[in-house]
Amino acid sequence: MKPTTDMDYVELYAKKLSENNSIFEQHRKFINDRFRSSSILFRNMFGTGEEFKTNARKYLRKTGILK
Repeated sequence: MKPTTDMDYVELYAKKLSENNSIFEQHRKFINDRFRSSSILFRNMFGTGEEFKTNARKYLRKTGILK
């Protein structure tokens, strides 16, 4: 079966995952690593706690994303 729709890809992924669930472990590690990296980046850019919210809003207004 050659996947042609999004659902075909989901079915193929689920089938491969059931055959070899180490794929899930690799994806989980990758996602967790991206989450940690993003968290560190944003903490370094904006600080933490209430300071984070204030600095993030200032940044978003400055870039035009927030009004």
